[in-house]
Amino acid sequence: MKKLLILTVLLLSGTALLAQRPRPTADLPKWEGVCETPQMGWSSWNKFMTDINEDIIKAHADALVELGLADVGYVYINVDDGWHGERDENGFVTEDPEKFPSGMRALGQYIHSKGLKFGIYSDAGDFTCNGCTGSRGHEYQDALIYAMWEVDYLKYDWCHTSNLDAKGAYTLMRNALRKAGRPTVFSICEWGTSKPWEWAENVGHSWRTTHDIGPAFLEVPVSYTPEGRRNWKPQSVMEIIEQNAPLREHAGPGHWNDPDMLEVGNVITVDGITYSMTPSEERAHFTMWCMMAAPLILGNDLRSISQETLDIIKNRALIAVDQDPLGIQGLRLKKEGDLQYWFKPLKDGDWAFCVLNAGEAAAKLTLDWKDLEVDDTFSGRKTDFAGTTYMAQDLWKAKAKPFSTARKTKVTVPAHDVVVYRLTPVRH
Repeated sequence: MKKLLILTVLLLSGTALLAQRPRPTADLPKWEGVCETPQMGWSSWNKFMTDINEDIIKAHADALVELGLADVGYVYINVDDGWHGERDENGFVTEDPEKFPSGMRALGQYIHSKGLKFGIYSDAGDFTCNGCTGSRGHEYQDALIYAMWEVDYLKYDWCHTSNLDAKGAYTLMRNALRKAGRPTVFSICEWGTSKPWEWAENVGHSWRTTHDIGPAFLEVPVSYTPEGRRNWKPQSVMEIIEQNAPLREHAGPGHWNDPDMLEVGNVITVDGITYSMTPSEERAHFTMWCMMAAPLILGNDLRSISQETLDIIKNRALIAVDQDPLGIQGLRLKKEGDLQYWFKPLKDGDWAFCVLNAGEAAAKLTLDWKDLEVDDTFSGRKTDFAGTTYMAQDLWKAKAKPFSTARKTKVTVPAHDVVVYRLTPVRH
């Protein structure tokens, strides 16, 4: 009996010691230093959806370089849904042999030869949103094959994910990417359903805050339902702004709110009806993504781009606002009817200031800067128009003469358009 008691005590003591011992974990850090400013590039989805092949992707890699887009920061070429083939006998994913006969590794090498970076797409579920091979149960295998293909960017979707926890599933793929050993931007695409801005800062480099965008400014027409996506209706630019605006305190260098890709220059025809935005709407769309420090991922056909569209997406002054190293998402100061007033803190004491007009008529305004004071507790910045004079440069009219905020300013904001200025404090 005494021996049994001693044995019981020893067993209990050993169990207690094991309980106190730290358990091993596979919780690996995400790759740092790969996305300190919002990512910029081009993706195949908005224009081509799954109708892609290696010739289309190569042509767009060529275009990024030839059009000077790579020179202003658009460096990622992202192959979205529709590239997948079957898994081989060992469970490794392969590419569709008809669409990509040269293979994804060769495609990546071609993209890299242009001085660009290679992005790819997968899904946390059993299948992608369009029924291709998903990564569920093969996360480490997929991360390894992506590293072998020299992939630089992974967009990871959230279709067909029954019984999965979003934070757990995305953390698993983050660990797999880290274990594979190749620095990779990890773009979380679960549409904001589990509020990733609350948990994903250490998991991914950006996270979608909305559902998919469509080429519409105010509202996407009900009839906009591309073949194969009959239960899918994207959101408009203004709908997405409303959802993304309140989330600014969750974004910063290396972790960005993602209101989805750009529709600037995109033209879609569905059931014989063509959908696109006007130049004013595209200018407003691009400006607001820059004000919100959003990823700038083009989605139009670069092979037939107009000069007007090219001028919008190559606006270096607006890109500098988006890519500002402070990494602070813009603040919506106030709304007055169809008008919105936005400020974005920039380096060296500068600000970006924007008035967005969602109305159907032009708005004629007299800006009294002292009525637009900003005290931004998040960034710790104040405008102090009462004590500081700024010189304002119109960012859509580079040749316009700068003006001073020391006096009231008359401006006209066209319908479905913006005026946007960079405010630089006058230093004596």
